[in-house]
Amino acid sequence: MHNFLLLTDTPARGQRLARGLSPLGLALVIDLLDPGQDRLRPDPATVRAVISDISFATSSPIAGLRRHLDRLAGRRPPFICLLHEDTPRGHAQAEALGATRTLRADQADRLLISTLSRLTEPAEAETRPDAGLRDAPVLPPIAEEIAQADAALTRIFDLGRSGGAIKPGLITAGADLIERAMRRSDVRAWLDVVWRFDDATHQHCLLVAGLAAGFAKHLGLRQADCQQLTQAALLHDVGKSRTPIAILNKPGRLDAEELAIMREHPVVGHRMLRDQGYPEAMLAVVRSHHEALDGSGYPDGLQGGEIPDLVRLVTICDIFGALIERRPYKAPMAGAQAFAILESMGGKLDRDLLRAFRPIADATGDGPLRAFA
Repeated sequence: MHNFLLLTDTPARGQRLARGLSPLGLALVIDLLDPGQDRLRPDPATVRAVISDISFATSSPIAGLRRHLDRLAGRRPPFICLLHEDTPRGHAQAEALGATRTLRADQADRLLISTLSRLTEPAEAETRPDAGLRDAPVLPPIAEEIAQADAALTRIFDLGRSGGAIKPGLITAGADLIERAMRRSDVRAWLDVVWRFDDATHQHCLLVAGLAAGFAKHLGLRQADCQQLTQAALLHDVGKSRTPIAILNKPGRLDAEELAIMREHPVVGHRMLRDQGYPEAMLAVVRSHHEALDGSGYPDGLQGGEIPDLVRLVTICDIFGALIERRPYKAPMAGAQAFAILESMGGKLDRDLLRAFRPIADATGDGPLRAFA
């Protein structure tokens, strides 16, 4: 079931917007310039809002947009029109199409999710019989900050794939959004939104960064240390931007050859960032977050005191996050079960930090409660 209908004339841009809406629900993206997609018709009863992402410079996408809107005429949901031409003509066209709201297209990453929340959450809360019990709406400010953090993460991975420079300022901005959200909320609320993301790598990075920010808050770390821990957690898997998509998104366990390629990501990530002005402590997290205190980790087989505290903190969040997140081949674990596995890892993890992490694990509860339809 799709919650949003996103009508676009540029599929790649539409998919990026759809990914940003993941905290609120799934979006069906239809390319208005592809005749084969004209027959795609979502159930009107499931569509909470329509978003148009087209240029009004040509008539063909406008005609396609009108056809899809007409199909919803009996039950027209809120309609947000993203204006790629912020002109009087553009506003007049949006009004003629019946837009509930207009947003400039260059503001979509920042404002779309909060606008949708205001337009859709009140009606949903009134009509759901179990509202406030099993599926209470996520606070829009939290969802908006997560969407903005995901937009920053998307930029980071896009730069990584293309060989572009990943400047520290981009990481700082993303981590600041996560810290701000965690100050206004808690670990469980963060996870409830992040668990909705379909992209496994994005879900994992955001999940680990949120756990790290919550852990830092619980430990009472200085603000500078909180920032560094959150930034390191957000960046830890950046090397995966160079891992083949077929391996990252494989709907099953990796074979030996694929696993060997996947295990290259710490060294690849370190190589990508080492001349970009990052502190050594953060570079150590990128390279060493799969190391273990007993020397059984990779890529360098570090032991004991060779592994800095910042790495130890992120490693706990990383492993716990991997256990509680969903995958095509496994269900997410409850927090208590995942923490028990960490406890069973013997001398691989820092025992003192692991004990301190227990309240964070307890706060995650029994896994995702929300439906991902």
